[in-house]
Amino acid sequence: MKKLNTILLFLGLSFLAYLLWEVGPHELWQPVKALGWGVIPLILSEGAANFAHTLGWRHCIKSTHPPTRLPRLFRIAMAGFAINYLTPSASMGGEVTKASLLASNHKGPEAVSSVLMDKLCMAFAHLLLAVLGSLFLLWRVSLPVQLWIAMAVSSGLLTGGMVTFLLMQKHGKLGGFLRWLVDHKVGGRALERAAQQIAEVDQALKAFYRERPLDLLLSVGWHLLGHAVAIFQVWLFLYLLHQPAPLASVLAAAFLGLWIDLLTFAVPLNLGALEGSRIVALKAVGCGAALGMAFGVAIRVAQVFWAAFGLINYGLLAAQLPPSAAGKTGLPASAAWQRITGRSVVIK
Repeated sequence: MKKLNTILLFLGLSFLAYLLWEVGPHELWQPVKALGWGVIPLILSEGAANFAHTLGWRHCIKSTHPPTRLPRLFRIAMAGFAINYLTPSASMGGEVTKASLLASNHKGPEAVSSVLMDKLCMAFAHLLLAVLGSLFLLWRVSLPVQLWIAMAVSSGLLTGGMVTFLLMQKHGKLGGFLRWLVDHKVGGRALERAAQQIAEVDQALKAFYRERPLDLLLSVGWHLLGHAVAIFQVWLFLYLLHQPAPLASVLAAAFLGLWIDLLTFAVPLNLGALEGSRIVALKAVGCGAALGMAFGVAIRVAQVFWAAFGLINYGLLAAQLPPSAAGKTGLPASAAWQRITGRSVVIK
């Protein structure tokens, strides 16, 4: 997986360099310079999206006494975002980080299950908004047939994967394969303990689906709102550069950008894909490539700001944990399970 992320990172950097060469530094600098301090509201809007996603996660967490306060939960969420954004961890290092930090005042299996549930709700909300957006795009934007086919096939694959993951969570089958191996005397004591730990997570997930269906819907709703901030960002960017566009064009550009983001989630830092997607999105509604590139750069500045905020908070929050629980990019596997479950994993 690390090798795959390295390859994706290299491809992303190469594509970004190609885009800079094609657009031209001078043409790119003009809209960026014109934006000026206008980047601040874009940064704030990105923060609002992250806050909405944090509220979505909050609905996946079992209440405790005292409950995790929302400012602290936001800091934990941003710490996870920073690890996912800044390290080639296949969007998993940040999830381990969030679970381990949340486990400071929640039971381990409940912390892990909340992160798994939130990941599914966020992805489902993104897919739902992208699919609804594609129906809107169908009548207003002329795209190559190949792109429509790719969008349709990818949406089918993503939907199938999410439904499978949901059913596995609902019926407590995430650790089914490990339990099968244990039943057949494969893996020894280490695998047996891992299967037991995942079984506890399975039980927490089953309880969530059984007892809190409304929270599931509310979580998806908050994540939908967080993703929908992309629509406001397109409008705001064009407004700040005195390039007003009809609402239909703003929606089309935002939906197209969301679609490409969904398809390129595995690229570390979304390098190249973010800028390229915004060029495609704004060109599809009649804007120039330089304007699309500048928009991608502005959004990247906002994301880097919140990644830096999250990284600082990760350091502050991790400093409160026992030394054995700290990790370089999240937590090492054994330390993570020890922190999350309260048990040590002995490898024999």
